[in-house]
Amino acid sequence: MTTVIFVHGTGIREQEYNETFEIIQQKIHAERPDIKVSPCLWGVLGAKFNDNRASVPLEDATLALSDSEEDADIVLWGQLYRDPLYELRLLSLKPIESENPFGEEPGDVLQSRVASLTPTSQLQAKLQEAGIAEVFEPAREAVIHSEPYHQALLRVSESDLSEYYAPIARAIAAQAMFISEQQEKFPPILTDAQLRDNVVELLTLALGEAELGLGGWLLKPLVELALPMGTNYVKKNRLELTDKISPMPGDILLYLTRGEKIRAFIQQQIAQAEPPVVLIAHSLGGIACVDLLVQQHLSGVELLVTVGSQAPFLYEINALYSLEYGQLLPEHFPEWLNIYDLRDFLSYVGNGIFRDRVQDVQVDSRQPFPRSHGAYWTNAKTWEAIISRLP
Repeated sequence: MTTVIFVHGTGIREQEYNETFEIIQQKIHAERPDIKVSPCLWGVLGAKFNDNRASVPLEDATLALSDSEEDADIVLWGQLYRDPLYELRLLSLKPIESENPFGEEPGDVLQSRVASLTPTSQLQAKLQEAGIAEVFEPAREAVIHSEPYHQALLRVSESDLSEYYAPIARAIAAQAMFISEQQEKFPPILTDAQLRDNVVELLTLALGEAELGLGGWLLKPLVELALPMGTNYVKKNRLELTDKISPMPGDILLYLTRGEKIRAFIQQQIAQAEPPVVLIAHSLGGIACVDLLVQQHLSGVELLVTVGSQAPFLYEINALYSLEYGQLLPEHFPEWLNIYDLRDFLSYVGNGIFRDRVQDVQVDSRQPFPRSHGAYWTNAKTWEAIISRLP
């Protein structure tokens, strides 16, 4: 029986690993129910604070956000992931048109539609699929009671009423994702751009017959108004944010200095698995697997799949632990499939640098970075590439 072992990347701990592992298991068993999928949670050996965060200062923190040249909708979602009310803040900058003293204001009409919305059966099913059905109502309430939402309603006119449906739909969807992450849940919508867009489309249609996509008034100033935010928040919440952020760079530094423990853990999981073995390794997990398979002749491993990994990059700059630049992969090294995404700036290609020993496959998550780095598992192209190569 073929065994697939999932080796995670940097910064991953038990809860997030289990959710991703379940997705991978479902994707594989949908096509190959005969295959055993086994875990490899090396994060138990990952970076952690050993002295109650004594090294963390409480001031002088900064948070820098870089500009982007991606498509407008990718840039927009990058902002919405950080601030679900971002688009409504832009709408609140529009000039207020004269009020109508004889009838109901367009903003009142819009508020009534948003507040009284009952999801259709199709929308409800899509919310369930996306994993945000339980937080949909709290998300809508959070948007409705926000200051940017009320300020935006003051700017609505008869002629542009439909322009507001899609931004409100995106705000509610982004707020639902934000709530899920705050609850340390990782529903499929967080990485599946198509699923995200389907939810927004159905929600937009439920609010009224509106033009889908970006409103005309928003499109032009979108990138110009995407200004870095959040430095004061970071300064006030340094300890909390350090707890959330530190495992990612911490695991990298730990691997660079004491990676032998992580490699030994992976080797132990391989030894316990029934061959042939396939390793599916993400990010830093891919680096660890490459290093292990260069150093050790593990005959049971028939295929290595690296996903969003930096092993080719490290080799080219002569920083790969197991192999100096110019040395060839050993003959015992297994077949190697490498999956990358041009939107994932932490993914690299290996075919040229490793002299045809690697097969590169490109996928497109339609997600902004860094979310694109974790979006491979809900991408159909990822599984088309993997399933066809499983022994």
